[in-house]
Amino acid sequence: MEPMIKVENLPKKYGEFVAVDDVSFVAQPGRVTGFLGPNGAGKTTTMRMMVGLTAPDRGSVTIGGHDYHDIPNPGRHIGVLLDASAQHAGRTGREVLSLGASVMGLPSSRVDEMLALVSLDDREANRRVRNFSLGMRQRLGIAHALLGDPEVLILDEPANGLDPAGIRWMRGLLKGYADRGGAVLLSSHLLHEVEQIADEMIVIGQGRIVARGDRETLLAGRVGSSSQVNSLDNELLHAKLEASGLGVEPAGPARSVKGSTEAVGRVAADNGSSSPSSAPWARASRTCSSN
Repeated sequence: MEPMIKVENLPKKYGEFVAVDDVSFVAQPGRVTGFLGPNGAGKTTTMRMMVGLTAPDRGSVTIGGHDYHDIPNPGRHIGVLLDASAQHAGRTGREVLSLGASVMGLPSSRVDEMLALVSLDDREANRRVRNFSLGMRQRLGIAHALLGDPEVLILDEPANGLDPAGIRWMRGLLKGYADRGGAVLLSSHLLHEVEQIADEMIVIGQGRIVARGDRETLLAGRVGSSSQVNSLDNELLHAKLEASGLGVEPAGPARSVKGSTEAVGRVAADNGSSSPSSAPWARASRTCSSN
């Protein structure tokens, strides 16, 4: 099966800072691909390069065999949601979708279909976007991404701001989209948001791909994998973890520990130190073994 998305050897530097380091992966049609990593790992920069918003230093991205810039009327082929808060705050939700439909050459009836799909009623749709909650903006952004009935969806943290019912709704929506043959690339820093829907997982850390594979393979790697943790006193935490026999390495402002988050928590509790504030990513990193 030919991949719908093919990313090859993408790097991006800002001065001396390496945001993305030689990233390569594919996403297949009919599957949801989870793009996992902590905040600042390079997910958004990679996605921006994929859709032509940030120029890569080299490498290539093809979607359906084409460069994004070479696709006529790209909204009819690729649905993108990178920042739900980037919508025009002075327009109503309906106006945002109506403008998108006009640009794509779609009938106005498509706007009503999408508003119904994401459960924004007439009262909500006619409010100014500045008065939307984050969850409503996410729903509007998903509606805009789906407006052109695309074959590919590229969504950056689409569950942010959604309540539990909204997250369940989104999972069902995206799974149904993939079941009909669409390709979904879904980023998140929370494993539990993705593992219930993703068929494939790609894990990125500090700008590099550190693990990839199908859900079952990666989740089977829980034993012997690592945790990324943080605390109010990382130097003290580092010393306590080393003294307990766990391997510890700096990971930016946090620490990467060879062991489960449960083991880290026990060390912190047994030594009376501040409990590590395991970021949501700690649960993700502990289940994904490095290549």
